[in-house]
Amino acid sequence: MFISRELRKKNIAEYLLYMWQVEDLLRANGLSIEKVKTSLVEPYGLDDAASAELCLWYENIIEMMRQEGVKESGHLQINKNVIINLTDLHLRLLKSPKVPFYSAAYYKALPFIVEFRTKSEGREKNELENCFDALYMVWLMKLQKREINEETLKATAEIGKFISMLSLYFKEEEEGKLDLESED
Repeated sequence: MFISRELRKKNIAEYLLYMWQVEDLLRANGLSIEKVKTSLVEPYGLDDAASAELCLWYENIIEMMRQEGVKESGHLQINKNVIINLTDLHLRLLKSPKVPFYSAAYYKALPFIVEFRTKSEGREKNELENCFDALYMVWLMKLQKREINEETLKATAEIGKFISMLSLYFKEEEEGKLDLESED
């Protein structure tokens, strides 16, 4: 919760990947708050108030996962909303002549996005969700110390650059600093 709060302010892409990790960690703990307390809260050594706040946050996410039917797989609506908001911004950025570097980064990453979608089960997902799937998959492989081939590393590096740029524009927009409409 403390990490998610900071990431949400600073980098929407890292926030989303972190929240996907939280979903997976809660599933790994059987959506049991007792297991979560033992494995995810106690190791932090927080004071009682912070520990209770973190437990409540996890409990709320667990309840949402149950209510939304994502106990075994899938993502919470709050996380899907991030993808929806990013997609909206992405489309506006592509249409704007004010950000040519964004379009260039997107078109440079596009062949890798298409290839990843073709090789994965992401055919029904939008492009941005496929990007996040690719980044999350590689991150998990690194955590598991699994071998990642050069092609995959190259592809996710390009996708990562594109998503990083989108995240920066998202932050600018939230701060009221992004103007895609008016003339200079």
